[in-house]
Amino acid sequence: MTEEILDPLVISEQQFDRARLYIQHLQSGLVDFLKQPKRVHIIHFPIEMDDCSVRTFRCYRVIHNLVFGPGKGGVRYHPDITEEEVISLAKLMTWKCALVNIPFGGAKGGVCCDVKALSKNEQRRITRRFTSELLEVIGPYTDIPAPDMYTDEQTMAWIYDTYDVLNPGRNNRPIVTGKPIELGGSYGRTEATGLGCLYATERFLTKGLVPEISEVAGARIAIQGFGNVGRVAAQEFFRRGARIVALSDSSGCIFAESGLNLDDVIQFKKEHGCLVGMPGTLSLTNEELIELDCDILIPAAVGNQIHAGNAHHVRARLIVEAANNPTTPAADLVLQQNGIYLIPDIIANAGGVTVSYFEWVQNHANEQWDLETVNTKLKRKIYDCVDTVFKRWQNFVVGEEKCADTISGEQPGNPDFRTVALMTAIERVANATLIRGIWP
Repeated sequence: MTEEILDPLVISEQQFDRARLYIQHLQSGLVDFLKQPKRVHIIHFPIEMDDCSVRTFRCYRVIHNLVFGPGKGGVRYHPDITEEEVISLAKLMTWKCALVNIPFGGAKGGVCCDVKALSKNEQRRITRRFTSELLEVIGPYTDIPAPDMYTDEQTMAWIYDTYDVLNPGRNNRPIVTGKPIELGGSYGRTEATGLGCLYATERFLTKGLVPEISEVAGARIAIQGFGNVGRVAAQEFFRRGARIVALSDSSGCIFAESGLNLDDVIQFKKEHGCLVGMPGTLSLTNEELIELDCDILIPAAVGNQIHAGNAHHVRARLIVEAANNPTTPAADLVLQQNGIYLIPDIIANAGGVTVSYFEWVQNHANEQWDLETVNTKLKRKIYDCVDTVFKRWQNFVVGEEKCADTISGEQPGNPDFRTVALMTAIERVANATLIRGIWP
């Protein structure tokens, strides 16, 4: 068997190419444009550490596409960040924004660093220097950062403050989203990705594709990852009556067939810094969690967790991608063949960028909406997104739409939900590009 390539850019290209098979009349030159990032910024800068030593940090900011509006995308702090990963995530943001119908293009950024080994003062210095180095790149109408892996509202506050100090005399609040409420952040932004995951699942279950499961209440759910997204998703599903049977963090997985009490889990994590060892639970590995017998599996950690090596062993009836790129293209095919439906990241975790857009709108209008208004608007956006993709998927099932291209002279079969979501997003960006006209 050929070894699966897990390079993020290769995966991004494979997903794009599969979606392209179902798109009518997409010009080859336009394909090249849509695949390539518009700009890639690679920055190195020195930082004086707390012990008076000096370290040089490598940073990235990638803008993939600006057809619909300014770049939008998170800034992640992680020691293993690569240029390929940041480019692939910027591309995913372009498709996500297009699918949810918000006027942003895709962007992404990152700093190669281990936050756990840095003091708060060192994180602040890195963030301020990173922001100053990008002063000609980011802006309220050009490129708007947001929180991502190992960054949070405090990181965004430092970015906002740095930009505001260096650009005085104007309303600079829209420069960044995911800010603290006191600095113009939006109510509901911190919970938006996890809550959007719930809304996407709720709407999908009403379509009747998962036998005997039409609502979240009573469903057995396993969640990989207990960071902000995984924790919020667990809480929201728990509040709706779901049975959370498994949770994991970097220490491993805890399992309880009768269900975990989220209040107890959160308290144990706060006291011990990990999940493993919680009384009344069985310890498993993250790999075993992926293969658990459950109704809904929610990967909410890092990429490539469901792959060719374990996809055949997945026993969940529905997968909801709260993380970015947790399932590889080879695994997608296996899951589809095995009749396991999947709500892709482009839909399932779009709540974060959606409420980021709401925050940006509020900042420009110098308004602050209440939580009910934000969540009502978020639910409508996510429901509409699920409905759009489901309706188009149905068109392929009943034969109203067919593949536009062939593989070795054969039709590749009906697309899965990821492919339908991607083709819809790609078409929107391509059409907008042609409507605007190729300049000059």
